[in-house]
Amino acid sequence: MTIEDDIAFLERIPILRQLGTPALRMLAIGGESVAIGAGEQLFRFGDAADSAYIVQRGSFRLRPERPGGHEVIAGPGTLIGESALLAETARPATATAREDSAVLRISRSMFLKMLEGYPDAAARLRELIMSRADQWTREVEGIRDALARGTKPE
Repeated sequence: MTIEDDIAFLERIPILRQLGTPALRMLAIGGESVAIGAGEQLFRFGDAADSAYIVQRGSFRLRPERPGGHEVIAGPGTLIGESALLAETARPATATAREDSAVLRISRSMFLKMLEGYPDAAARLRELIMSRADQWTREVEGIRDALARGTKPE
């Protein structure tokens, strides 16, 4: 694959698309491709999260440890652990390869350096995060209101 192919791949990830081509070029160059065999763990629940992963091929089963948590399957083009790009956090699930797979590892330190180097990309990302936070707030308020009325949340 060429660097242009890598950038085109990153542009398919909704949150990364907002960053623009120059910033994505830096991520494509600085990212680390990692092969994971079928049945191997990418990370375990509770591990310190210092990077995010983009599934390049194959798929992963994400199994949360908390009661009532739902298992998720992450396939090609899925960004796993995006919150680790911006903040120190712990993995909320265990990720296990369902088949031979590959991911692009993006470290928090490299991502933050990219944002420092591309302030316009950082501003677009901030706007996207603020928009998401507003949407989540409205959804929580809707659930709270429905519970107060004794009806099922929409």
